[in-house]
Amino acid sequence: MTAAAEIKACCAAAYGSEAVRWLLGDRQHPGGARLTAELIHSLGARPGMLVADIACGTGASALQAAARTGCDVIGIDLSEGNIEAARTAAAAAGLDGCVRFAVGDAEQLPLADGAVDGVLCECALCTFPDKRAAASEIARVLRPGGVLALSDMTADAARLPDELRSLDARIACIGDAWPLGELADLLADSGLLVEHRERHDEALAELVECAGGRLHLARAAAASMPAALGGSIERGLAITAAARRAIADAALGYAVIIARRRPGAPSPS
Repeated sequence: MTAAAEIKACCAAAYGSEAVRWLLGDRQHPGGARLTAELIHSLGARPGMLVADIACGTGASALQAAARTGCDVIGIDLSEGNIEAARTAAAAAGLDGCVRFAVGDAEQLPLADGAVDGVLCECALCTFPDKRAAASEIARVLRPGGVLALSDMTADAARLPDELRSLDARIACIGDAWPLGELADLLADSGLLVEHRERHDEALAELVECAGGRLHLARAAAASMPAALGGSIERGLAITAAARRAIADAALGYAVIIARRRPGAPSPS
């Protein structure tokens, strides 16, 4: 298995696990449903439009988009367990007629050129080994004029402490996060016109505090800790403590970027 394949497998296993859902909540990203609602609004989604939710997890944001706007949604995730859970959630919500899910790799999306009107991608680009391939794929599947609503971790890698450079930190969306300016440049290089970007570092700080609190409670009352979390609790505490310091030092943050595929732009090769 290549290093990139190992990272993908580790991320898929982690974010499809009961332990991570317990630690981060069903949304598993800063800002929760509130920030998702802002991203959905930025897409301009409405009935008759098709939105792709890339790295959709268990489908909460995809279902929110469909219920809120009446658009159709296809959620794509590398974890088969997440996709099964998302399908079950869609059926329970009565949305399985307009929301569907598929197992797929963000670096090779199972969608045709120009197939979707919008793309939603939350706290996931930072985990993709080949970010240029993923950005190119997003541009490829967007129709000309289609919108990407992206939220993602941002980091000044040179200023991150050692605890935030490990494989565990990478799976935690930190170890390979890019600066906001470089993310915007990446999207522009892929044929997307960046229209808006803004920081939401406070949302990341809230999530880190919540995760740290749950880890401390779990350590104090080991019987309540999911078995899957096992010996990783101390590593998790080290990562959350280091993340808290990095956020305070402005070396780590969270941001939103809204970008549009240029009208008339050819599909990226």
